Amino acid sequence: MEAPRARNPQAVLFACGLNSVRSPMAESLLQQMFPQGLYVRSAGVRKGELDPFAIAVMAELGQDISTHKPQTFEELEDWEGLNFDLIITLAPEAHHRALDLTRTVAADVEYWPTVDPTGTEGTREQKLAAYREVCDGLLLRIRRRFAKGAANE
Repeated sequence: MEAPRARNPQAVLFACGLNSVRSPMAESLLQQMFPQGLYVRSAGVRKGELDPFAIAVMAELGQDISTHKPQTFEELEDWEGLNFDLIITLAPEAHHRALDLTRTVAADVEYWPTVDPTGTEGTREQKLAAYREVCDGLLLRIRRRFAKGAANE
């Protein structure tokens, strides 16, 4: 019996609502884990602005996402095509969009429900803590999902 196609995907797309917090974080985390062996991108259902708290939290891990340009599924398709083996969705609206896409694109879809930290109230430190929690959760999921192929694990 053949293993599922996306078990060891070559190209991964992370998707969320605005491509401004969760999906750029996940893209950066997975890209660092596989600097050569994996093509990783991110997109949103709608286009947002890159979130400064996301930039700050990723910088704490030594990852610079400050040059990330949020893009939509449509922009990604126009610029690069949607040649992904695996689409990982982090928000319900992105999951619905990905399922619509896979009617015409041969890609597996996994849904990783991930809290949107942008609505967190409180001090700067409380907000940063919420973003760190999201980042830590993404890193844990990424390690679990992709660790078997990671050279540095």
